Amino acid sequence: MIDRLTAAAGRLADVLTRENAALAAFDLTAAAGMLPEKRDAARTFDELRSAIGSATTQHRARLDGPIRHLSDLAADNQRLLERALAVQTRVLGIIARVVRQDARASRYGATGELAVGRRPAALTLSARV
Repeated sequence: MIDRLTAAAGRLADVLTRENAALAAFDLTAAAGMLPEKRDAARTFDELRSAIGSATTQHRARLDGPIRHLSDLAADNQRLLERALAVQTRVLGIIARVVRQDARASRYGATGELAVGRRPAALTLSARV
């Protein structure tokens, strides 16, 4: 049982490592694509984790390293997810402000058509944080 738990921890660590790399590169599409695999790996790990309670001290010692590694990866994952969420929130806020400004600037002319007087605002996005 301990070997299965160690393997499950390794699988979850692998998924978290790849997701963290994608998040660090702001490849949010790739990171989101890993969600089903991450959920499955986490579910398997959680199901097998109950074996820790009945494990001998020697077996528990074998799990200390993988558990610490998972904990570190999970902390990095949380930090990177929070950063990605903050960036997305800022980008959406910028887009919403531009749309609101553009909507307020829209005027209709005497013929009932949209008056042409002002060019739409330019919008530039950067992935740098």
